[in-house]
This record gives sequence, C-alpha cells and structure tokens, in this order.
Amino acid sequence: MMDFVGVDLGASNVRAAVGDRTGEIHATARARTPAGPTGEAVTDAVLEVATAACAAADVDPTDVAGAGVASMGRLDLAVGAVASAPNVDADVGPIQLVGPLASLLDLDRDAVTLRSDTQAGAVGERFHAHPDVANLVYLTISSGIGAGVIADGEPLSGRDANAGEVGHITIAPEGVMTCGCGREGHWEAYCSGNNVPRFARALHERDPVDTAVPIADEGFDAADVYAHAGTDAFADRVLERVTALNVRGVAAVVHAYAPQVLVLGGAVATNNPETVVDPIRRRLPGELVVDMPEVALAELGDDAALAGALALAIPESEPS
Repeated sequence: MMDFVGVDLGASNVRAAVGDRTGEIHATARARTPAGPTGEAVTDAVLEVATAACAAADVDPTDVAGAGVASMGRLDLAVGAVASAPNVDADVGPIQLVGPLASLLDLDRDAVTLRSDTQAGAVGERFHAHPDVANLVYLTISSGIGAGVIADGEPLSGRDANAGEVGHITIAPEGVMTCGCGREGHWEAYCSGNNVPRFARALHERDPVDTAVPIADEGFDAADVYAHAGTDAFADRVLERVTALNVRGVAAVVHAYAPQVLVLGGAVATNNPETVVDPIRRRLPGELVVDMPEVALAELGDDAALAGALALAIPESEPS
C-alpha cells in the first residue's frame, strides 16, 4: 500500500495527515504555527508535524510516495516557498516548504505539490464530496476570504498558485472600511471573521444605540455578533449589511467562474449556516445573469484544506 502526506499550514496551526491512494486519512498531527523569529522556525514546525504524523501512522517518512502542501500566504512556486505571510510575523522572510519536505520524505521536488489553502480546499471538497462536478468553487469565509476554483475538471492555480484572492474584490466603492492590505472597500474588510467586529464598531460609532452586543469589550469578536442574531436589533442590522455585501461578493465570484456547485467553508460560514449560508442561498438567484449554482456547506469543515493537500499528493488527483 502506498502512503501519502498532506500538510495544511495556517497562520494559527500546522497540521499533517498520512493517508492512502483513496484519500482516507490514517493518522494526523498538529502544532501551533510559530510566529517567527524566522521562516526557518515555521519550516521546522512543518517538518516536525509531518514526522509526527508518519510516526502515528507507523510509516517510515522515506517510504512516502508523494506529498501535498496547502498554505496560507503568497506563494512562490519557483522556489517552493511562502514568499510572504501577512498573518505571521512580517519579518520572518520566505518559508521554505517544497525542498525541506522533499528531503525529509526522500522525494524528488516534483513529487511535492504546493498550493494555496483555498485551492486545496476546492480539491478536497471535490475529491471527497463532489467527484462528478467539473466546475466548483470553494469559498472560505473565515479570518479572511478566499476561493479555490475547479474549472472544467482542472484546479485553477494562476500565476505561482496565487489565484483566488477574491477577498480583495471591491464590493463597497465608497470605502468605509480599509482592508488589511491597505486598500479600501474590499470584501474581506467587511465580512471576514477578523473584520466583522471592526465593521460593527464603525456602524455603532455612526449611530450609537443600546445593544447587548459587547462592542466595548477588548475580546469582542465576530462570534459575539452572530450569537445575538435574532435577539438584538443592532446585531441584526450589522448582519443584514454583512449579508448584502456577502451576496454581492458571491455574485461576482459566480459570474466570474460559473460553477455548478458553490461550496461555502471557513469558520464564519460553517459555524453560522443559518445566518451566513441560508441568506446567500435565498438571495443569490436575484443577483445573477448566469445559472444559479447549488450552494452547499463544506462537508469536510475545517479539514477541507488538509484533505485537499493529501489529495494533491496522489498523482492522478491533479494533472501534471
């Protein structure tokens, strides 16, 4: 039996899985993603987690037949690295992934596939939940917003596998909120898990009203807003604005890629299907000039990128 390794490198955690040709996971390992002080520290964490997953599966790392890596950040495929990772220390420098993993697993570099976490999420959801769908978009609404696309049966990678940064679509030209990239009016600036609290505070400053939403608390986050849905008028006003902007952004994505299935993942979507997914499903048809896709909640949940990374390691899961 051939074994494969998948790695999911996120800003908070790095995970690894060992599985077989069917994509079934036999063992996993996890660790916190180091914030620095260098990219080498992050690389070391990736190697340690991959080694731990192999040990848990009772597999010699040098017997692994292939590896896939799903990563946050801006990728550089020429060197097999994360070129920049805005959610980790800005000064860590490049995070080498392909070369070190190939050395650990005694593989040729071309047996290690590096893709963005959202692209891996699309591969994972299609591989496990929608194998007969040729056109699929996996949209994650989490700390950020991004997309992975399967077009005509092929993963759409773009230059250096950096396609899918749909969170930087301008959905509010008036530019009330500034995105983490420094530009105004981007989708992510309003509707991501990191920015819903900022948007709520901005709305409250404009029109202070009594609310049970803990606006002033230091730990105020998106979950606090969603927890008050249906019971607090201010929370409902915030979420109505967020929903309208989400529908605008999703419509732009559907117009761009015309998917048969739109899979919604990420913590904000999967933790709040009634207030995030259902309104998109109801309102989207009225915004489209192309066919309405099936709108589905991610079946793999938080494991979509990890499962996709493992699938990317299997030779026939992605064309050469």
